[in-house]
Amino acid sequence: MAEYSVGLDEIAESFNYEIVVKPENYDKVRIKSASLNRPGLQLTGYYDCFDNTRIQLIGKAESSYLHSLEVPDRVARMRTLIEMNIPAIIMCHGQKMGENGMRLANEYGVPVFGTDTNTSEVMASLTGFLSDRLAKRTTQPGVFVEIYGEGVLIIGESGVGKSEAALELIKRGHLLIADDAVEIKRVLGRRLVGTAPELIRHYMELRGVGVINVMSTFGSGAIKDESTIDMVVKLEEWSENTYYDRLGADEQTTEILGINVPFLTVPIRPGRNVAVILEIAAMNNRQKKMGRFSAMEFTDRINKYFDSLEGDRP
Repeated sequence: MAEYSVGLDEIAESFNYEIVVKPENYDKVRIKSASLNRPGLQLTGYYDCFDNTRIQLIGKAESSYLHSLEVPDRVARMRTLIEMNIPAIIMCHGQKMGENGMRLANEYGVPVFGTDTNTSEVMASLTGFLSDRLAKRTTQPGVFVEIYGEGVLIIGESGVGKSEAALELIKRGHLLIADDAVEIKRVLGRRLVGTAPELIRHYMELRGVGVINVMSTFGSGAIKDESTIDMVVKLEEWSENTYYDRLGADEQTTEILGINVPFLTVPIRPGRNVAVILEIAAMNNRQKKMGRFSAMEFTDRINKYFDSLEGDRP
């Protein structure tokens, strides 16, 4: 799987950081880790398990500790940190680097930024930004819609009616995220987010009609840029030789980027209202997440009924 990175210059521009030290290699620095580090332990001399690919954040606590040291010790601690080939330092909460620190950063080519934002906010916002930009990703053929707040990825053979089902859902007030191809990212560990490739965003292809702009046709309330993938539904032509689960008690999943997602197969034949079926599937999936499993409730009711018949026998 491809390894992603983000330019340090893009980070600084996105968060409006002040560039305190800008070495010659500044434009070439790429960040590959979404994790950040507050080097409190490192400034005391402890470098076991230190990850030098992380951006280092220095806030009030770290700055106060450094200023509690005599100047030679302070310079030595900063030198040891900067020598570790770290990608960058962000001085948070309006803290200043100091002349000796800036000299060392220039000497070793380590960019330094400044911001008045407190350290916790910098860590939270920058971690979210990096997690999104560095997320593992893949592209999945299909149509992606949001139904009652549930992100439903519709897959199936070409021509089975995925776009037509999505169009009916849009007319019923639901949202289109992507048609034909869906870019999927794994963010914050266990969350899958789907969006449309920029080139085809807001467009939909309908056989016999052509390509339509969904936002122009139905308004901005009919589209959404991204959504969490909560379930995958496969549409396929009805086959008399195929067994289809009628109760829904057997929960199936499909794996996307190492995460198991609820999976359904919906057979298609004339007379079936696919849009309504997808609505019910989305609502049922939402109920399951809230602890209501209709198929299991029904199965328990049937079992109790037959148990009561057994008890009535002489």
